[in-house]
Formats: sequence, C-alpha cells, structure tokens
Amino acid sequence: MSNNLQLIGSLAGVTGALVCAVSGLARIGGMYYLLGFQSTTVFNAGIGLMVFACLLKLEAVSRQAGR
Repeated sequence: MSNNLQLIGSLAGVTGALVCAVSGLARIGGMYYLLGFQSTTVFNAGIGLMVFACLLKLEAVSRQAGR
C-alpha cells in the first residue's frame, strides 16, 4: 500500500510542478487566462497538487516506520 502512496505522490508532485511551470511561464508571457481560469488560479492548483503529494509521501513514510 505504501508503494502505491509513493507512486501517486510522485505523480501528483510532478504534475503540480508542471502546472506551476506552465502557469508561471504563461503569466510571464502576458497571458492572464489559461483555459478560462486566471493564471494565478492555475498556479494555486499546482501548489495544491504539490502539497497533496507531500502529504501522501509523509503518509507512506509513516506507514513504513510503523512496521
């Protein structure tokens, strides 16, 4: 189970980082909206994905330590 949590956490972290990068580059390029959302809102969604990834990784580590 902890392997699944680590895998999902890694995928969520990479996805969040990519979302933040795309949003940041779009904002620097002068695009205020991405897919109908403000670029800052998309950036916040990327941050949320990375926080979710951190929580999943923390849960996986705590389950391994409890063995």
